[in-house]
Amino acid sequence: MSKHLDVDLERLHRSLLRMAGYVEDAVVTAATALRSRDPEACARVVTGDADIDRLENEVQDECLKILALHQPVAVVLRRISAVLMITTDLERIGDLAVGIAERAAVVSRPPYVPIPEAIEGMTRRTLEMLRASLDAFVNLDTTTAARVIRADDDVDHDNAQIINGLVERMQADPALVEPALSLFTAVRNLERIADHATNIAEDVIYLVNGEMVRHHPEALKG
Repeated sequence: MSKHLDVDLERLHRSLLRMAGYVEDAVVTAATALRSRDPEACARVVTGDADIDRLENEVQDECLKILALHQPVAVVLRRISAVLMITTDLERIGDLAVGIAERAAVVSRPPYVPIPEAIEGMTRRTLEMLRASLDAFVNLDTTTAARVIRADDDVDHDNAQIINGLVERMQADPALVEPALSLFTAVRNLERIADHATNIAEDVIYLVNGEMVRHHPEALKG
């Protein structure tokens, strides 16, 4: 690997991690705002999405420059491809955090729908998946990546449990339909964030092994 390519890859790595930091902060703030009914925190998430979009463009530009200038092959080419895919997932996670914040702003106004206790556990598991998927990328750790992929079933279970409870709540009290629907959407966004964390973990396995496991869960057995 040439010295110039090594420098460009290091710069790309730092840009991606900076974007990941912004995205993680957005998810944490949005989820906290939902549970605490904090409209000011909701507004910060919405405003901060512009920074995530800017970093997405920055990372993608750096990837294209590396492809054009160095014409990488083999492992380096897989790394650039993985970064492009991970960047897309991170941007979408940022959008989902904005969606949670927007719904949290509705939930913060009366009539107040009770916030299910299970959301705290679901949020914790989702954030653990996101952080672990990024750690797997940094450390090229396929074992951690596989653990993230398997953990998605637990978040899916949380989602189904909370949604069923919200449906029962709306049936029991029609006055709470609007805020409950907003809470419903926020919970679905959390579940989709876990899906994107799973995508990142799958990209790590592709980067390290050159193996596409997306839509092929049997590849994780053993």
